[in-house]
Amino acid sequence: MANIEARLKELGIVLPKPANPLANYVPGVIAGDLLFISGQLPFDAQGKIAPGHVGKLGLDIFNEAGQEAARMCAINLLAQAKAALGSLSRIRRCVRLGGFVNAGPKFHALPAVMNGASDFMVAVLGPEKGRHTRTTVGVAELPMDAAVEIDAVFEIDPESHH
Repeated sequence: MANIEARLKELGIVLPKPANPLANYVPGVIAGDLLFISGQLPFDAQGKIAPGHVGKLGLDIFNEAGQEAARMCAINLLAQAKAALGSLSRIRRCVRLGGFVNAGPKFHALPAVMNGASDFMVAVLGPEKGRHTRTTVGVAELPMDAAVEIDAVFEIDPESHH
């Protein structure tokens, strides 16, 4: 698979400035050869959540908007990973994504919404590195009334010696 940064460029994606934590936690922690990234919201390049990515799935917004919000979360996960690692080339693979969908009653298309993030990871990292385990849960509320929040675990190469 080509360099992750090159693949992002091919897809026309510029990673935004990583969002600062909203409370008392850190955006990423390296433990051994794993990088854990805190839940990311669907912030755009201006650090705002687009109106179409706010609210409850099945009530305020629907599947396509939810998938796009999940994709934005995944872009932000990579922005945080780059900040933590210095280079995305240290990512060996995406191990796990945890998805939280702000869902109205009887909204059952949670897997379809989460595919916005999963499909993005596979597109950017390739099928070998991008396929991952995942959990997708419908929740009553999310910070800033975001439609989706996603966290991640990546397997990484040890830090190179300078």
